[in-house]
Amino acid sequence: MIGICLFPLLDTNPYHIEILVNCGLFVLLALGLNVIIGFSGQLNLGYAAFFAMGAYTYALLNLRLDFPFWAALPLCAVVAALFGVLLSFPALRLRGDYLAIVTLGFGEIARIVANNLDAWTGGPNGLMGIAHPQLTAQLNFSVHSWPYYYLILCFILITVFLLHRLKNSRIGRAWVAIREDELAAACMGVSTTRFKLIAMGVGASIAGVAGCFFAAKQGAVTPDSFDFIVSIMVVSMVVLGGMGTLHGVVLGSILLSLLPELFRNFQSYRMLIFGLAMVLIMLLRPQGLLGDVQHKEELKHA
Repeated sequence: MIGICLFPLLDTNPYHIEILVNCGLFVLLALGLNVIIGFSGQLNLGYAAFFAMGAYTYALLNLRLDFPFWAALPLCAVVAALFGVLLSFPALRLRGDYLAIVTLGFGEIARIVANNLDAWTGGPNGLMGIAHPQLTAQLNFSVHSWPYYYLILCFILITVFLLHRLKNSRIGRAWVAIREDELAAACMGVSTTRFKLIAMGVGASIAGVAGCFFAAKQGAVTPDSFDFIVSIMVVSMVVLGGMGTLHGVVLGSILLSLLPELFRNFQSYRMLIFGLAMVLIMLLRPQGLLGDVQHKEELKHA
């Protein structure tokens, strides 16, 4: 942990710090999706839509109403959570493949709307000139990498702490009951509808925070930053690390974020290597790298 905190001081190469900032962004996204998939068992293939909600909310608040980053941050989380809850209502009775199709459709609808709603989103060109975070008038994050490194690290630590507490709470136990057997959970008095909505809202709010961070760091947002590939990458991170585990999801996110950079010299083959690695992991460790043995047995008999 000390090494992580001191990394920008030990390695001052902006490129290396930038890679870790992007890695941290995916860790945050994967932690949010893990609430939806890993904790409550709802397959979501359109998670990038909530990411986009957070990014465009900050962009519009900053450009139209001159909101600073710190004031817009909680609003981005709330807006993304509201959209997450609204999506859940028509999908409450759906499970498995049907739920995945609905969420996939929602993700594509969000991207297409952002691509065509020129008056609000700037269309394919996106929104430019978004303000970077600043702590004081003299201390502006600007385009430096190290302030964003510490900011995303703080977001990750706070999120892990809150999700750990939430997982061990009454809400977390209700999510696990729904994930394992929704009918049995309902028979035992668990309000499956309410807890599904909470899971979607919590997961979407974390994506909203990540989107706000992304927009502030980049200074611009465009629809192609939130395509289907982003959702699939985040799902892969959750599955690779181990659904329902916090440390596993963090590990999976780090590996899938850093491996493309490590294999950059094999540009023509790195996606092939990535695909083969995912197939081998699913064959040898279906519960994920750090998933528990119980989950492996469930997958074996599924």
